[in-house]
Amino acid sequence: MTINSECLSSNAGSVTGFPHFITGGGRRLGLAIIKHLVHQGEQVIMSYRTHSKEVDELRSLGVHCIKADFTSKKQLEKLISEIRAEYSGLRSIIHNASDWASEADELDLYRLMERMWQVHVAAPYQINMSLQPLLCHAADQIGIATDIIHLTDFVAEKGSDKHIAYASSKAGLANLSVSFSRQLAPKVKVNAIAPSLLMFQEGDNKEYQQKALKKSLLCLEPGEQEGVAAVQYLLNSRYMTGRTLALDGGRHLA
Repeated sequence: MTINSECLSSNAGSVTGFPHFITGGGRRLGLAIIKHLVHQGEQVIMSYRTHSKEVDELRSLGVHCIKADFTSKKQLEKLISEIRAEYSGLRSIIHNASDWASEADELDLYRLMERMWQVHVAAPYQINMSLQPLLCHAADQIGIATDIIHLTDFVAEKGSDKHIAYASSKAGLANLSVSFSRQLAPKVKVNAIAPSLLMFQEGDNKEYQQKALKKSLLCLEPGEQEGVAAVQYLLNSRYMTGRTLALDGGRHLA
């Protein structure tokens, strides 16, 4: 693969005419990323597992919303086929879709591990393999490297006492960043973002919140915009690939 470096734009995050594809975009961080991109004038495709009022809101903003449960091979293949049929190129693929469950929540541990790896590793792998021609075509047309961004997790490196299957699958997703960055350079940059606490869940009590905040050096809940800023940084970067941005407030030192 070759790309003309003389044609590279100084602002890789500008409107390019090709859409961003974001998985799991119906809530929390994924929703915030989509709204940010739409506000920037970008075209967005997103997948969602469960319908919500937020999905209707995104449709009203012009977002192409596609329902797909990543535990279903048939639904995943249908999602990929629809994107390939309708679009000639993609500016980015942002893998935000996630499933959160612990060993205490699932009696069938084999099923739990299978589900975690299907959502966090097998589905992103298949999407990247199937849609990489669209990323490369967009790179050729706009003269800048396009992007794959994997949303992993702080526990991918540290491990977890209560979410072992989840942590292992996020580590697998992080490893995909390394393999795909080597395979797709220089036309596609592939990076990961590994957050710890960005925002609390509804229903998290004060005791839990205080305990969670003390796990990092900065002792704060930064909010979804911290993740949005990390995504925009990677989209703007011309020289970063195969790396992970850690958004952990110094938790690794606490």
